[in-house]
Amino acid sequence: MTAFQPEHFINRELSSLEFNSRVLEEAEDVTNPLLERVKFLAIFSSNLDEFFMIRVAGLREQAFGAGASEDRAADGMSSLAQLQAICRRTRELIARQYECWNNSVFPALRETGIEILRYEHLDDQQHALVDRFFHNTASLALTPMAIDCTASFVLTPMAIDLSHPSPRFHSQGLYLAAHLDRRDGSGPRQLFAVMQLPAVLPRLIRLGQVGETKYIFLEEILASRLPQLFGGYDVADWTTFRITRDSDLELLDKEADDMLDLIEDRIRARRRADAVRLEIPAGAGVEFVKRLIDSEEIHVAHDSKPDGYSEVYYIPGSLDLSSLMKLAAIPNFDHLRDTRFVPRAVKRLEACSSDQLFEEIARRDILLHHPYESFEPVVRFVRQAATDPKVLAIKQTLYRTSGDSPIVRALIEAAENGKHVTAIVELQARFDEAANVNWARKLERAGVHVVYGFMDLKTHCKLSLVVRRDDQTLTRYVHLSTGNYHPATAKVYTDLGLFTADENVAADASALFNLLTGHSQGDHWRKLVVAPEDLHRRTIELIEEQAQRARDGRPARVFAKLNSLVDQEVIAALYRASQVGVPIELVVRGICCLRPQMSGISDHITVRSIVDRFLEHSRICVFGPDEEAMVFVSSADWMPRNFFRRVEVMFPIEDVDARERILKEIIPVYLRDNQRSWILRPDGNYDRVVPQHEAPPYHCQEELLQISTKHNSDESTRSSRPSMTLNN
Repeated sequence: MTAFQPEHFINRELSSLEFNSRVLEEAEDVTNPLLERVKFLAIFSSNLDEFFMIRVAGLREQAFGAGASEDRAADGMSSLAQLQAICRRTRELIARQYECWNNSVFPALRETGIEILRYEHLDDQQHALVDRFFHNTASLALTPMAIDCTASFVLTPMAIDLSHPSPRFHSQGLYLAAHLDRRDGSGPRQLFAVMQLPAVLPRLIRLGQVGETKYIFLEEILASRLPQLFGGYDVADWTTFRITRDSDLELLDKEADDMLDLIEDRIRARRRADAVRLEIPAGAGVEFVKRLIDSEEIHVAHDSKPDGYSEVYYIPGSLDLSSLMKLAAIPNFDHLRDTRFVPRAVKRLEACSSDQLFEEIARRDILLHHPYESFEPVVRFVRQAATDPKVLAIKQTLYRTSGDSPIVRALIEAAENGKHVTAIVELQARFDEAANVNWARKLERAGVHVVYGFMDLKTHCKLSLVVRRDDQTLTRYVHLSTGNYHPATAKVYTDLGLFTADENVAADASALFNLLTGHSQGDHWRKLVVAPEDLHRRTIELIEEQAQRARDGRPARVFAKLNSLVDQEVIAALYRASQVGVPIELVVRGICCLRPQMSGISDHITVRSIVDRFLEHSRICVFGPDEEAMVFVSSADWMPRNFFRRVEVMFPIEDVDARERILKEIIPVYLRDNQRSWILRPDGNYDRVVPQHEAPPYHCQEELLQISTKHNSDESTRSSRPSMTLNN
């Protein structure tokens, strides 16, 4: 067998950027509805922010930090080489983003009557509205909730001189900077000043009442008021800027008596961490840039640092287009969006009372496919357990959830009703730490037994367990999922969930909660495959079993739908399977470090990525041809962090109908898509799939919407069937 070399792998960071390039392509695609294009521009910016806060920050530490490392990525690139390549590619992508916004989307919005105006282009009536906003109220904001404050009251203009040192600019905060000349009064003749745009005020301000579609960016208003905010000074020049900081602060080497306190410390530290990027408009004065580079120790390539890496990004337009997400949500423009849809109710569960709901789950497994099918049964499962007098205990993992979570409220109600309630709250869910700290404290006050999992492992599995007294016996009911217990994201992420009362799955779920709450170990897993204990080993075994089938001349197959594929050992196992002829079909939405279609290495591997209206978040793994296939659904991607640094669960789909639905209805739809799919080439680039040989267009998510409708209409006629038992 061929030994796998660095050239057989794609760089992880560059692959991540290529995923964001595919997101940007959706914004550039003029066949997409206009406000959907706006949405994708905003998502591109949000993705890039997170990439810099986490991935670039880590590489920067490796390249320039006190403990700088010579470690190389799987493809052989050094940290500095990766930073240089990221810098080049990011500049290309930003240029494309603003070309799309400035020359395509922005003019198209104006043609529909939606405009973002410059301050100097306002008419007298609009000037009056801006005055009202600034002096009286911010209720003209784009957001529907009025802000009960005076705009000028929440502003903090800050002069910077010897007696007023430069403040520590907040990560991702948008700031105004100004050079001021004294007109009269006391004080320095010239002044450098900054002011943060308050997060409590909306970025886009509506110029009129509800229904008006003309807006202005907040910074334009505030810049026009700089002479009032700095009385006695004239504005010589002004600009905006934005700092991005390292937000992946390590916890493992720290100790604290209370993990809540530790997480809160990390949130505060995030605002003080090292800067990894400076964004500033392309026309900003040189003196602004120099001041910010010096105060934040921004890395810039120049004669003394001829490494081709610079952390200054000159932006050809308004900074931070993630704020456009609010614009994408404006009312009364449904013709500029994807067609609305309502998630289908699951007929088997729609009219169930409390007793009937649990009886239906006990009768046979129930597979839910979100967002095509409603998330409401999951919420009702916990709600009914909270009020059902027969329910004795509820155990629940919480990784990310909504601000007004019905799941959390149900857990609180259950505890108040005297039930034994345990919540595993993952405080380290990146960027949701503050929300989860808040929920944890509310749960504790209600009497819920709150556990924070492990310091060195994130609890990423999605699991709910209800213990109920049915007649004279205790029955355990389980919900497992690929997605979070978050009703809002359940409408925009594709995920799979399973209700089951299978005794072996329930026993494993109980053992897993015991592991999370009491560090209980040594359990023999019956059906679940759990990380970090054995998911990595079992995944490689399942791939190798298919390779052995191919060697024996028997039909073999591997299919995997994932968010990311990074782990080198799993990739090597896939290469070995390909070399003996196993057909391997991969649908990898984001990062993929495997190079498909390399002669003699990965000839039998194809990789496609789908970027569409809904975020493809479900993870499905199939090993073997359909008639003998072992079908699994998982909370985990094939990445080292999921295998070794998280608690994850892969669970089998054994119910005959559920299994057939995945094999015959869901997977083929993804593989036939020729509208939103991209094919990965061996060189790491992606080609968009187009219909071939006069084939009709086939749009996978639209097809799944139609299949869901048919599935629900047929569901009430299906009889109970036995589950298929698989050797696990």
